[in-house]
Amino acid sequence: MNKTERQAKIRQLIQTGHISTQEAIKTALQAEGIRVTQATLSRDLREIGLLKRRDADGKLYYTLSSSSASRFTPVIRSYILKVARAEFILVLHTNLGEADVLANLIDSAQLSDLLGTVAGADTLLLICRDSAAAAAFEQDLLAGL
Repeated sequence: MNKTERQAKIRQLIQTGHISTQEAIKTALQAEGIRVTQATLSRDLREIGLLKRRDADGKLYYTLSSSSASRFTPVIRSYILKVARAEFILVLHTNLGEADVLANLIDSAQLSDLLGTVAGADTLLLICRDSAAAAAFEQDLLAGL
């Protein structure tokens, strides 16, 4: 599992429950078959931008920062079946005939690091400003799949 996929899994874990410690995150990852060192996990949490908040009972738990929020709406996400990246280009797979609809939705979102889209019948290319932007978009999209 690569870093992007691992961080997407961490985001998913944080969004689905109140996790209060790094050890709990590490245990949850291990339950999914993902082995990670404490140093790598700490670095992942810092890069993701997690925050600690208090619940109604005063207990601390991890949450995603507002800057970690997705740039892609649930409607956009609903069309995407698979995501792959090649340097600064993302390849999104959809059902047959849906790539152009998805392209229109993404184009209308006017994402600053996205230079443009090219749609086929069931495949959509997102041309990003650079590989860092593509990696961020990929991570965001994988978190929702």
